[in-house]
Amino acid sequence: MPQVTVTINGHPHAVQCDPGEEHRIRDLARLVDAKVASFADQSARAGEARLLVLAALLLADELTEASDALRRLNARAAASVDDPALADGIDQLTRRIEAVALRLETPHI
Repeated sequence: MPQVTVTINGHPHAVQCDPGEEHRIRDLARLVDAKVASFADQSARAGEARLLVLAALLLADELTEASDALRRLNARAAASVDDPALADGIDQLTRRIEAVALRLETPHI
């Protein structure tokens, strides 16, 4: 299983991932690092664990909002459009968001 090293809040972390997922893990780590940095700028005395918890909560909130918006869009599209290709595209997008949510709940770290 491949391993990548990501840096969050100035600290390196070795993370195992599935083959071919290395680039995605680095991108996700950059996103987490940006969230942690925004909290670190606001509270210089916050510990690293607190910064990571705040970043995780913010990312979970953003994911939940996006999932909810997608479900509303999916419901509207299903009610008002009889286009199978559009419905299929929305279903695929819903599955991708749910897969990301599941991966965030069970990290490979």
